[in-house]
Amino acid sequence: MNDIVRGAAVSDEVGTALADGQPVVALESTLLVHGLPRPDNERIAHELADEVRAGGAVPATIAVLGGTLRVGLTDSELAHLARSEAVKASVRELPLAVAGGMDAATTVGSTAHVAARAGIDAFATGGLGGVHREARDTWDESGDLVALSRAGTVVVCAGVKSILDVGATLERLETFGVPVVGYRTHSFPGFYLTDSGHELDWRLDTPDAIARARQTQALLDLGSRALVVAQPLPQDEQVDPVLHDQVLADALAELRDRGVHGKDVTPFLLERFHEATGGESLRANVAIVRRNARLAGEIAAAASALARG
Repeated sequence: MNDIVRGAAVSDEVGTALADGQPVVALESTLLVHGLPRPDNERIAHELADEVRAGGAVPATIAVLGGTLRVGLTDSELAHLARSEAVKASVRELPLAVAGGMDAATTVGSTAHVAARAGIDAFATGGLGGVHREARDTWDESGDLVALSRAGTVVVCAGVKSILDVGATLERLETFGVPVVGYRTHSFPGFYLTDSGHELDWRLDTPDAIARARQTQALLDLGSRALVVAQPLPQDEQVDPVLHDQVLADALAELRDRGVHGKDVTPFLLERFHEATGGESLRANVAIVRRNARLAGEIAAAASALARG
């Protein structure tokens, strides 16, 4: 365990797995607290852990409870977090939440940061944060992107949240030297949508190929950056593209009219999607994270086998 997480409380199961070189997958807690409705969020959190185990790895949900950074949660801690009013903590807020003795849910960026420092091979999430629409005027860009340029772990996602500027986000990841590969596709997924309309130069078709790419990244002294693996939803599981585009246009117009900006933009738009799609966006979101948790488990297991030779 590196010094950066010396103050963390690591669960017995996760600690044993890491010490023995067994595969572990990090799971973010912002999805649990801020992205899923109660009381379903606690049940879905357990389902995601089950998917990681089915993939061959140990799940490690990361969060801050009472000012203690925790890597891996017990059932009682997970229940507490699912019912809490925990703040959202990016890399910027993480030390403040810990120092303030708070409950906090980790974002993509802060989860990837802690996972990498703990030596966790893979991290599963839904959609990445990125460059917001109209960022040319607002400079609104998620801290996830910088964090991924400094977090050495495989990040399995369904692309970038479709409410963002997908093209600009991919450009920023390229600038930061973060490799992005499609899982069994050259089409970059659009979170709720199977295809965002942006093509990827690279695709990898097996967990073993991804594990080898990550190993090579480290051997070339580029291991301090994440390796982003984008797995799309099957077309029959995506939100209807026509409905998606109409809801997005209406939500963006309301966003401007109400003057919503900064960190409030993403939760505002996601809530509008949930309301206007009759729960279809939530169904798709759950399907996304379940599939990504399973794939992350398989990648972590492949990486562990590769490391053992």
